[in-house]
Amino acid sequence: MIAKLAALALAAFVALAAFVPHARAAEPSVVGLWEKRGDSGKPAVWFLFVERPGDIYEGAIAKAFPRPGDPPNQFCTRCADDRKNQPVLGMSFIRDMKRQGLDYVDGNILDPRDGTVYRAQMSLSRDGQVLTVRGYLGIPLLGMDEIWNRLPDNAIASVDPAVVAKYMPEGARGSSASTTAAQRPSQAAKPKTTGAPPPVPR
Repeated sequence: MIAKLAALALAAFVALAAFVPHARAAEPSVVGLWEKRGDSGKPAVWFLFVERPGDIYEGAIAKAFPRPGDPPNQFCTRCADDRKNQPVLGMSFIRDMKRQGLDYVDGNILDPRDGTVYRAQMSLSRDGQVLTVRGYLGIPLLGMDEIWNRLPDNAIASVDPAVVAKYMPEGARGSSASTTAAQRPSQAAKPKTTGAPPPVPR
C-alpha cells in the first residue's frame, strides 16, 4: 500500500513538473513597446523592453514626445555610470529585472534628470497589455506606481532606427505579447542602486 501511494505521489510530481513549464510558456512577457501618458492624457514616452541572457529584462527609452520649450536633444549629464553624458533617447534606464511569472523583481531604474538609480519592480497584467512599474527607496512600500500600456507590434516602425538597431539588431520577432523574446544582446553593466522613489522619465 505504501509503495502504491509513493508511486502515485511520484507520478503526480512528474505531471506537475511537466505542466509548470507549459504554464510559464503561456504567460505573456514584458518584451515589446510600452507607452506612458502624461497628465494631459497625451503620449509622453515610449519604452522598449528586451530580454537579456539569463532571463533578465532591460528597458530603454525608445521615443519621447517633448513639450513646447523642451530641448530637442537631452543627455544624462548627471549620470555616474556608463550612461554618463549619453543621449536620453535610446538609453537603457531599467536594468536587471528578473522574471517571476508575471512579476519582475530586483531591478533598478534610472532618473536621467539627476542620474540617480533606484530599486524597481514591475507587474504585468494577465492579458499582457498593462504594466505597473514601481521605483522605490529601500522597500517597495516607499515608492510609487506608474501604469504603462502596451503598444501594437507595428508601432516599432515609429521608433528611431538607431534605437531599434541598438536593442533589436535583427528587428522585432514574433508577438511582443507572447514569451517569444526579441533579439537578446549582451548584458549591460550593472549600475549602483541609491536614492528615493523616482518619477519615471516623462
